Amino acid sequence: MSGMINALFSQPSYVASKVSLDTTALRAEAISSNIANLEKPGYKRIDVAPTFQAELNRAISSHDISKMAGLQPQLAVDSTAIAGNRDGNTVQLETELLNLSQNTMAHTLETQLVSGTLGKLRSAITARSA
Repeated sequence: MSGMINALFSQPSYVASKVSLDTTALRAEAISSNIANLEKPGYKRIDVAPTFQAELNRAISSHDISKMAGLQPQLAVDSTAIAGNRDGNTVQLETELLNLSQNTMAHTLETQLVSGTLGKLRSAITARSA
């Protein structure tokens, strides 16, 4: 039974979904911080480090589970964001609301993928005990 459990949690799709779920959770924190600091002079917009998605894509393409599992998304200042006025704040409310919507959809998808794997585990346990 433990071999089956390990196999479920070692599938590249599950590991990639879990890392992506962690990433959307971290991005939600960044968006919340950006919106909370919308009017703070000099505040610089933050997001998941831009190199992270490329690292995740490479790990997924390689099907290397240890590379995927070892990835940890980090926040960084968004160097592409431009201040909309003279106070130096680089947060734009419309952009953050769009990002929030996209991130919520991605989080929902990743949650469904992870839940699907857990559902398979539940089915395996239920069938085994019957």
